[in-house]
Amino acid sequence: MSNSDEVEDSSAPLIEHLAELRTRLIRSVIALLVGVTICFIPISGDFIAVHILDFLLQPIEDSLRALGDPSPTLQYTSPQEYLFTLFRISLVFGFALAFPAIAFQMWRFVAPGLYKNERGAFLPFVVASPFMFLLGATFAHLVVTPLAMAFFLGFADVSSIFANLLAANVSELPIDAAKVPETSEGIKVTFFGKVNESLDITLKFIMAFGLCFQLPVLLTLMGKAGLVSAEGLGSVRKYAMVGILVLAALVTPPDVVTQVILFTVVYGLYEISIFLVKRVERKRDAKLRSEGYFDDEEEFDSEL
Repeated sequence: MSNSDEVEDSSAPLIEHLAELRTRLIRSVIALLVGVTICFIPISGDFIAVHILDFLLQPIEDSLRALGDPSPTLQYTSPQEYLFTLFRISLVFGFALAFPAIAFQMWRFVAPGLYKNERGAFLPFVVASPFMFLLGATFAHLVVTPLAMAFFLGFADVSSIFANLLAANVSELPIDAAKVPETSEGIKVTFFGKVNESLDITLKFIMAFGLCFQLPVLLTLMGKAGLVSAEGLGSVRKYAMVGILVLAALVTPPDVVTQVILFTVVYGLYEISIFLVKRVERKRDAKLRSEGYFDDEEEFDSEL
């Protein structure tokens, strides 16, 4: 066989793999477009994306009402800003809706190259990853974001605009009563929030905590592949604590309470990861011992 024939034979499988990858990517993009389109289906007079936006901004609304604002309002300052905000939400949640289909396509591309036992070991992590991300995103939206918004908005007097409305009957006040009371000294600071900036904070918390909650999945998968060990993770525990503290300072506002919550949660996930890796190692050792690869007497003598 000539060298040119060998090159042609080796390139054929590569071309087939690239064609298969292209097919899987096209189907994944179609699934994403379907997910984005679903977000623009009208329900109760508004797009689904609008209802999602209201849900994401709920912590801001609750914080403003707690600070004395009876009618929380966010604004946009350019004609296209609100529409682009809805598109941004549609992309994020469209991807979430399409993730099962995308994950299935990627799995169909990778699975043929794995052994049967490898497919059985990898599949649970494919299922656990989106679940842990959803758990982290839920924790961020229900716990962290309200604390952060209360911290941020607590520096501004958001209730000053409505001071006159709260002091008397609305029907007896003139139209321009809802304004900042006049003052002879200083500058009045109040809150006029923008939709995209407020949403940006919420999405950052969701992404940050969603990714942090992937820690047990990632470390357990690495432990199953033999890349990390429970003993090794335990030995660098103090460095992990420092890293988690730095992470908490970067992704949370300068609020000690929020930072402590993030540190406690992520460090707890780190300890859970050590426990899961230890279980993986025990199962692997038990399997090897049953197959005769481990000698208990030799292992005992080595420990002595």
